[in-house]
Amino acid sequence: MNKVSTSPKYYHIVVLVIVIFFVISFITNILNSIIADVKESFDLSLTLTGFLPFSFFIAYGVMSIPAGFLAEKYSNKILLSAAFLLMAVTSLSFVIFPGYLVFSLTLFVLGCCMAVLQVIINPMLRVAGGEEHFAFNSVLAQLFFGLASFASPFLYKYLVNTSATNVDNTAALLRSFVPVNLPWVALYIVFAAISLCLLVIVLVTKYPIFIKNEDERAGSFDSYLQLLKSRWVLLYFLGIFCYVGTEQGVGNWISQFLLQYHDLDPRTVGANTVAYFWAMLTAGCLLGLLLLKFMDSRKVLILATVITILSLIAALTGTANIALIAFPLIGFFISVMWSIIFSLALNSTASNHGALSGILCTGIAGGAIFPFIVGSIGEITSLKTGLFFLILPLIFILTIGFWSKPIVNNKVFSFKKQTKTLV
Repeated sequence: MNKVSTSPKYYHIVVLVIVIFFVISFITNILNSIIADVKESFDLSLTLTGFLPFSFFIAYGVMSIPAGFLAEKYSNKILLSAAFLLMAVTSLSFVIFPGYLVFSLTLFVLGCCMAVLQVIINPMLRVAGGEEHFAFNSVLAQLFFGLASFASPFLYKYLVNTSATNVDNTAALLRSFVPVNLPWVALYIVFAAISLCLLVIVLVTKYPIFIKNEDERAGSFDSYLQLLKSRWVLLYFLGIFCYVGTEQGVGNWISQFLLQYHDLDPRTVGANTVAYFWAMLTAGCLLGLLLLKFMDSRKVLILATVITILSLIAALTGTANIALIAFPLIGFFISVMWSIIFSLALNSTASNHGALSGILCTGIAGGAIFPFIVGSIGEITSLKTGLFFLILPLIFILTIGFWSKPIVNNKVFSFKKQTKTLV
């Protein structure tokens, strides 16, 4: 087994990976902010509106495992270049032909590109920054991921502000390329420009020799089949599926809920609340890191899930002011769920971690299913009832804290041990 900890560090690659994390989040989670505007622009039902995040996140279910095999066959440079080129072409195609069907296809292609990027950049980060610094660099990357989700709604607000002033001349220029009644489409001009910039950066960047440890490789079809025979692997997959579904199910419908039940403008208050949702999710990661030093991860998961359920109920049944506070609180308390579920799954399996990671990342497709279910239920009954449905996946996540039995537990600070040492 090759040890990378003695290899030279490639900090320019670390910076590149962090930038890619930022861009992934920036483009992915903009849908949370614009979905109410898209619904109005294309005169969509709640069901068709819910199909939009379905189009994006189902791509993870389609591409995550194939992306692992592509990563074994082609270099990082080739795959990164292809992904960013396709992202640019797809974004510009939607700008030229704005419509619901084209937008759905655009989201699917972008989702496929994101799945490829996700599979590539985590091993890159481990090699470039050194294995001993991987945990720190991963947390740093997630922080930038959260910052991008917080920032993207403000770009949306800037572009759709049609009150033209000298300060807004750039926004007015971008809007001039899209239909007057679809100012939000200008976002995809920005996304295309960002993708082309990263394409150039990827092409001129020098890459280290990339050697994966055996348990990080994508694995053969047999290794996937072996893992899928384990009910514990399937349960952890379902846990990731439920988490991403809950995250996107809440995030995607915040603006529409505030508009429908409290008559709050999705372009201002709605976008701000979505931004705060992601900001609190980022802040919650920091608190989660601290708690995991003092508590078993399963107890942290149980505590966070219970408070999340209570916050969701408050957001759906309370006044407008309560909803504006409770929705960001949901982001704060779900923040620890992804890392805990993922780590419990890996620590409960002795081998084939690369293949297991591919299976777990396929669970990101939950972000496709649950927003669609919420919209469909909302079409039949009400959006509020549809959002109450998200309590069910949260209950399943809660059960993980009780039935999971990892081979390795997270290391916690022991006060008793420290006291004995001092004595």
